[in-house]
Amino acid sequence: MIIFRYLARQIFQVMAAVTVIMLVLAMITRFLQYLGQAVEGEITSDILLLLMAYRLPEFLLVILPFSLFLGILLAYGRMYAENEMTVLSACGISHKRLVLMTLLCTSFLAFILGALSLQVAPWGLRNTEQLMESQDELTELDLIVAGQFQDFADGLRTTYAESISNVGDDRQLNNTFVAWRRPDSGEGDVGLRIIVAESARPVIDEASGRRFMLLESGYLYDGVPGQADYLVSQFTEQALLLPEPTRIETVVREKSLPTRQLLNSPLPEYQAELQWRISTILLIPVLTLIAVPLSRVAPRQGRFSRLVPATLLYAVYYVLLQLGMSMLAEGTIPLALGLWWVHAVFIALGLYLLFGRREAHT
Repeated sequence: MIIFRYLARQIFQVMAAVTVIMLVLAMITRFLQYLGQAVEGEITSDILLLLMAYRLPEFLLVILPFSLFLGILLAYGRMYAENEMTVLSACGISHKRLVLMTLLCTSFLAFILGALSLQVAPWGLRNTEQLMESQDELTELDLIVAGQFQDFADGLRTTYAESISNVGDDRQLNNTFVAWRRPDSGEGDVGLRIIVAESARPVIDEASGRRFMLLESGYLYDGVPGQADYLVSQFTEQALLLPEPTRIETVVREKSLPTRQLLNSPLPEYQAELQWRISTILLIPVLTLIAVPLSRVAPRQGRFSRLVPATLLYAVYYVLLQLGMSMLAEGTIPLALGLWWVHAVFIALGLYLLFGRREAHT
């Protein structure tokens, strides 16, 4: 039991460090992408942290198997390099027993990945899609960021607000600038209309249900750039019709469907997603079977000597699973073959590394 706890501590200490580093990098990259969308007015900044929370299980599904693989390689590589494995072998810990103890150490991680893959990650993706779909119903008054010029209506309209305040349940834009281009009906010149107002707020016409931006206390400039015949008028209130929100038909993605729904469906793309979720769990014992013999190094080699080939091996494993999933979804390979052939190949590789190479050395 003491040896088991020692091995588990060595593996999971390295695994935790690798997981934290990779997770921080993945979260920062995704957050910057969402932040760019918020700055461009595609989504509101209020949902950024919620989006990141919903995507966290999906990130862990990708990171945890690889970090475990590296954790075993680096932890056992150090123990081989410092002759700790030689001491364990002298104490009666055979290589086969080392593999069994490592599989027992990592078994609980397979249960965690099972919960993430079968339940939590699809739930997070469903909520992410609902949040993104809700953004399609927002107007530019909801998406505007104070102090920035933002383009709307495919770049035909530019809006700016010096500051934003809340009036009741609505947002009010203060010191607002709105400019939009329109084709001139005469000689094809592009007309420009500019409104500068003290404030702007959303209103809905009760009769038609259409939405307007109500600008208050400002000036309207209308004309063609380069020409002197601009129309300048002052107004107390000016309503600007806002486009209707784009109604995007909801596309059901297999990745966000509950696992129970995948089980009851004969569609190949659904079955491919189901096998992918199961494959995420199977990665843990298969990678453990490969990592333990692969971590064996000579004392002079150092524990990092197998890092590059091991990373390439994991990349091949992951790419083959992705390729098999695509082929299964397209109906290129039969359902019975599925993704199991990929796991069978790497299980065979692990058994060869465990037994074949030992026989060759002896």
